[in-house]
Amino acid sequence: MSGETTITIIGNLTADPELRYTQTGAAVAGFTIASSPRVYNKSIEQWEDGEPLFMRCSAWRDLGEHVTESLIRGTRVIATGRLRQRTYETSDGDKRTVMELTVDEIGPSLRFATAKPNKASRGAHNGHDGAPADPWASTANAGASSQWADSDEPPF
Repeated sequence: MSGETTITIIGNLTADPELRYTQTGAAVAGFTIASSPRVYNKSIEQWEDGEPLFMRCSAWRDLGEHVTESLIRGTRVIATGRLRQRTYETSDGDKRTVMELTVDEIGPSLRFATAKPNKASRGAHNGHDGAPADPWASTANAGASSQWADSDEPPF
């Protein structure tokens, strides 16, 4: 992932995230985050809203499912991910370019709200794209050396 442009955006969801599935069965949530800068105008002694930014986002696999289960329209979120540029052709033959954010991490902002996270149960896959399951996730250390067999601590 070196050389990719990563950004963090803070804003509000413009609608409930929509969960869809690819032909191969991978879940992807699509949503938009609106971010409006606010600046204090000293001459009139008032806050003013700047030009809003509407960033189209996608969250894949388990993260996408968690986003659709946890976040709703209007939720203030903090999201970080990789900025992507995509070019496509309209039905009229015009070429368009859009910027999108592939979200790696997202959560509610706790500046104006509270949240009670619940750990998601592990499904058929662990969200690590084929990586082996976490050996420390279970209490039984099957296959561990006798030195570590009675300990729940990792050997490092």
